[in-house]
Amino acid sequence: MLTKRIIPCLDIKDGRTVKGVNFIDLRDAGDPVELAEIYAKSGADELVFLDISATEEKRKTLANLVRRVAEKVNIPFTVGGGISSVEDVDILLQNGADKVSINSSAFKNPDLINELAAKFGSQCITVAIDAKQVNGEWLVHLVGGKVPTDINLFQWAKEVEERGAGEILFTSMNNDGTKEGFANKALAVLSSELNIPIIASGGAGNMQHFCDTFIEGKADAALAASVFHFKEIEIKDLKEELRRNGVEVRL
Repeated sequence: MLTKRIIPCLDIKDGRTVKGVNFIDLRDAGDPVELAEIYAKSGADELVFLDISATEEKRKTLANLVRRVAEKVNIPFTVGGGISSVEDVDILLQNGADKVSINSSAFKNPDLINELAAKFGSQCITVAIDAKQVNGEWLVHLVGGKVPTDINLFQWAKEVEERGAGEILFTSMNNDGTKEGFANKALAVLSSELNIPIIASGGAGNMQHFCDTFIEGKADAALAASVFHFKEIEIKDLKEELRRNGVEVRL
């Protein structure tokens, strides 16, 4: 049985972490590399870096950051944010990223998924899907959940898998930021309809929420930001609690 993964997510802007981070022992709270090292040592299985900057220098800044992280961190990490071409992905993987995450660019140009999977292998390609339940139907949203579409979440997820994505990072816009739990019903549907791993995102508030998303939501991995950054949940404690609840994790 595959172990379930715990994945802290770091928002990056111009090479710095932006969401407030509450690590007192940090020399520089804005340094993603230092934070990544701490997470790797504290038992995180993987890391996700989402670049939310929109500068001209972005590609160079991100490549430099990825190289620094790769030198210091021994767990797999994924980079996302504004990736829209084979060249973008090539630079990031060459500098040491294990995977890339694409979102709006995949939706606007679905052939990009096929191209990237063919060139780099499905195992490197994560497709992030932000969706919101509107009048009972889960609809895909773009641009960090700001732009609604009329495309059904499950339909798009199936297409993403067929085009060669290696995993799906599903964020529920209804749950994101609420700290009231993940969207487990939607996650369970995704898990039953697809064969690739599903990462749950949006809604983590306590340890029980993680147990629920693995057991009820059948998620393969769970991603969170603030509960880890503000030390509301320590990863080591979380993993011990998961194991007590019968969820297989790497301790």
